[in-house]
Amino acid sequence: MKNKQLEQYLLQSLNMALGSLIQGETSYSNSFSISVQEEGFLFIPRMPASFIIDDSLYQKIYLIANATLFPRYTLLKQNSAYFIALESDDIHTKRGLFFPWVVGISERLIIPNLEDFVQKQDNSIITIMKNLKINYENVTSIAIAGNSGSGKSYTLTYFLTLLKNFSDLIIVDPKFDIPSRWAFQYNVPFIYPSFSRSKSDFVSQVNEELSTCLNIIYERQEILFTNPNEEFKHITIVIDEVLALSEGVNKQIRDSFFSLMTQIALLGRATNVHLLLVSQRFDHNTLPVAIREQLNVLIQVGNINKKTTQFLFPDLDPEGIVIPIGKGTGLIQIIDNETPYQVLPLLCPTYFTKKGIL
Repeated sequence: MKNKQLEQYLLQSLNMALGSLIQGETSYSNSFSISVQEEGFLFIPRMPASFIIDDSLYQKIYLIANATLFPRYTLLKQNSAYFIALESDDIHTKRGLFFPWVVGISERLIIPNLEDFVQKQDNSIITIMKNLKINYENVTSIAIAGNSGSGKSYTLTYFLTLLKNFSDLIIVDPKFDIPSRWAFQYNVPFIYPSFSRSKSDFVSQVNEELSTCLNIIYERQEILFTNPNEEFKHITIVIDEVLALSEGVNKQIRDSFFSLMTQIALLGRATNVHLLLVSQRFDHNTLPVAIREQLNVLIQVGNINKKTTQFLFPDLDPEGIVIPIGKGTGLIQIIDNETPYQVLPLLCPTYFTKKGIL
């Protein structure tokens, strides 16, 4: 479909669906027009207009156009109206609402043999979907959230299997479950609770490991001071079920845990020390705000609505985002300089791994 055909198709959809929202104004009465660009389309109102151009109108147009364009394009959801100035001598058409898109829709990876797949991946690259990859060099920290049974552990296992090829891993598993079995299979260090120890004792051990990592950060910072181009191997601290780890622990130990985590989150990026955190939710009881603000790969799997997205995506209204049904589906946001910063529909890979892990 050529641009002109696509413009006419969008105009027809908007003329029919906007209806009373803009008092019956249509493109036939020259009230607005559409311009298709390479990275999205423009809704260009002719000013002055008899309808209010605000966030509400923008989101209504998004809902209409996203369904209209599916599956050829995926519109990228904005938190508010996206105005841009246009190069026009006519003051009536010098501004427009921009709706960015990506070509196609999210497609799930099907991986018959995960070990073979990992060996073929470029160093520091994590493939999420057929059309989405993460460069780990640009990652500060990762958060995976979701309700029980949503596919968090399955997603985490996939990340671990790719990360072990180019990152040292330190795994903290408060439930002594899937991450521990994975770590045992691959001879990766892991920390787990014992029946003979109190929870506070267990978290104290975790704090000792975090303190060691913080010292590594300080050592690497000293090296960078004299040699800014020095490259370090990635270190990833993986904590499963952060909420379960921090609840019911002595306040002093809990505060130390959060303090160490915060320092690692703030200082780790330049020295290639990362956090990979998994929890059912990431509210203020689970993580301090300072840590949440450093997370630049955000994944929410399972049930998606305003309530479940309020912690990882506080400004997002997920209405209108087309998310397939099934395990391991949800939303992902990657905040770097290579991928669109907007939230995208997510389909986690389907794969087969060593027997006895999952």
